[in-house]
Amino acid sequence: MDLKIAGRWALVCGASKGLGFGCANSLAREGVNLVIVARTPAPLEEAASKLRAYGNQVLTLAADITTEEGRAAALDVKGGPGKDYDILVTNAGGPPPGDFRDWGEADWLAAVQANMLTPIALIRAVVDGMAARNFGRVVNITSVAVKAPIAQLGLSNGARSGLTGFIAGLARSGIARHNVTINNLLPGAFDTDRLHSTIQAQARASSMDLAAVTDARRNGIPAGRFGTPEEFGDYCAFLCSALAGYVTGQNILADGGAYPGTY
Repeated sequence: MDLKIAGRWALVCGASKGLGFGCANSLAREGVNLVIVARTPAPLEEAASKLRAYGNQVLTLAADITTEEGRAAALDVKGGPGKDYDILVTNAGGPPPGDFRDWGEADWLAAVQANMLTPIALIRAVVDGMAARNFGRVVNITSVAVKAPIAQLGLSNGARSGLTGFIAGLARSGIARHNVTINNLLPGAFDTDRLHSTIQAQARASSMDLAAVTDARRNGIPAGRFGTPEEFGDYCAFLCSALAGYVTGQNILADGGAYPGTY
């Protein structure tokens, strides 16, 4: 299927590995030019070398996207589109798991900065240009935890829920009339470093064997497996496509059927 986005420019955050790389890979395969951002240079350049195999422009920026300086740099990458991105994929590492009794104000502020305020700031920088050009796609990688909170991920539950509420209003504020869509993509258990660190935290908290906790988590998914970054990237690419212009303001679950609710 031709997603009709070849030649567009996308900014993909947290793109050196995991779900961010999965999104960048699927977009590159569709002919999208990329600016990919991550904190660590070596993995970022390794990711870029793989993405360039598709023949598109792939520019890199080793920066912390959760800082004002990092965001400014991402919007001014030499050879990139400036603020004129057609596609924005926001993604920042989730805050650490733990017990809420151990978190102080600094922990909460860091979580809100990374997982709520940073996406909002990036959207603010690009959305009016998207509307002026009559095309824009924003996908925020959040978490299934905004629908089914996970006790150990309280920082993430709170910060990402704040972003979810903001996006619900923004997506319906009139920009959809200009072919600009904003959606949240909610991953469940995907085979990433983040999943494994969460499982390790659960094993420590319960004093259970790591393999037993892993098996229990996997067996609790109706699909009977963890998701792959590659398939997550394909979900993202469709939401970024010209074919998805009638989908906006949505929280789209990708969790193998694990969420138990009807709505």
